[in-house]
Amino acid sequence: MRGRLLFISERYAPDIGGVARSAQRISRAIAGLGLETHVLAWTKTLPPGQLESSRAAHASDYGGRLILHRIGLFANWDTSLQHTMNVIEWLHGQHRLDAVWGHYLYPAGFMAVMLAESLGIGSIVSARGNDVDRLMFPPGDFARLQWTLERAGIVTAVSRDLAAKIGVLVGKTRPVRVLHNTVDPQTFEPGAAEPELRESLGLYPRETVLTFCGELRHKKGLPFLLSALDHVRATRPACLVVIGEVRAREQQLLADYVGDRGPAPRRILVTGQLASPGDVARYLRLSDVLLQPSVWDGLPNALLEGMACGRLVLASDAGGMPEAIEHGVNGFLIPRAQLHRLGEAILEVITLSDQRRGEIGREARQTMLDRFHPDRESGWLEDVLREVMPRTSS
Repeated sequence: MRGRLLFISERYAPDIGGVARSAQRISRAIAGLGLETHVLAWTKTLPPGQLESSRAAHASDYGGRLILHRIGLFANWDTSLQHTMNVIEWLHGQHRLDAVWGHYLYPAGFMAVMLAESLGIGSIVSARGNDVDRLMFPPGDFARLQWTLERAGIVTAVSRDLAAKIGVLVGKTRPVRVLHNTVDPQTFEPGAAEPELRESLGLYPRETVLTFCGELRHKKGLPFLLSALDHVRATRPACLVVIGEVRAREQQLLADYVGDRGPAPRRILVTGQLASPGDVARYLRLSDVLLQPSVWDGLPNALLEGMACGRLVLASDAGGMPEAIEHGVNGFLIPRAQLHRLGEAILEVITLSDQRRGEIGREARQTMLDRFHPDRESGWLEDVLREVMPRTSS
């Protein structure tokens, strides 16, 4: 394929979170198809309004076609978006963009459609998780959500569940392409837990290791994780390892939980942001049960990565997670209306026989190879891009 695409994402790796990681993966895949791909992402690490451009790491893999532009955020989004539009128009003047992709409906999707309408180029917006819910319910901006979905050239969603919600909002005649997240099976593969890693975390020899992967916050079920940990620890030694970080606004809740219990029960271990996907995989392999008790969600990268590592996964039925997990076959689901019983569900899972755990782990791995392999994503992306950039494809 030939042409130039602008890919807008609120976050981009090494920023933490599923949006950042999926943005990096998808933009790399697009560049791998032959398109010159300009990524624009906001950041708090630069002065407000400052633009910093560079060839992305490993850009040589894509013939230098992946260029990363980071722009410093102002104190409020109104100012940031106005300034961003000026920067994007300048980028278009420099590179003559053929299409724009907004990764997450707001602000990236809204900016993508606004730019496309202004410049007369093609647009794609990608709904990723709770972006629909955040704008659909007060104090969200329903009008902006509706405008973005109706005016976008192509709408994609990370799950069938999310596509159905969009159909409710803008009518079922609006086609929505489902582009599931995918996972690298060579990076995320089964293996034994590393004793040195266990020791560095301070894990006890016979302690049940519960894990959560990503940015822990209310959306991801933080209150239910804390009560579940109490329930499990009432009957057996256990700890919760957060592979990632706790969102700043939620850290006080975690501090209050730990402070109320004295020094002995402080068995919540937070790794902080990890350097690479390979490091994430190493920590996932420590897990006896990977927990994803989301209140609402899309189709989390962490869920798929844990399954690719052959781990036992216990998730809520929020969003697209039932599209990956068949209960009792390759993982376990708990109704999101029953998350107060998460501790009971954990105890049921960790008491399974070694043989049964192995069977479920192998089924989880096979699901990733069959349905969520990167090769499938490349085909989906090529089909979408050929439609929005018909004159520049070869």
